Amino acid sequence: MPRARETSSTGGARRGGRRGADRARPRKYTRVNAEVVDYKDLNLLRRFLSDKGKTRGRRVTGLSRAHQRQLSVAVKRAREIALLPYVGER
Repeated sequence: MPRARETSSTGGARRGGRRGADRARPRKYTRVNAEVVDYKDLNLLRRFLSDKGKTRGRRVTGLSRAHQRQLSVAVKRAREIALLPYVGER
């Protein structure tokens, strides 16, 4: 038996999905004016790393899926050739 759809008092907003999709979030990456994330650009890569050396998520950085993927590959390459540390300062 199908379940009745519940509506809230705020006008029937649904849960799940993308929240705030109609609101345009400014992208940090577009302010950099670069098409490809390069593993040799350490100032750019450090901007998207936390104090502990972890890559910040898309919700924090404001990057698109493709740019976030390029960022993660660039960070991994920079770590592999010892341009970036695997862990941050303790």
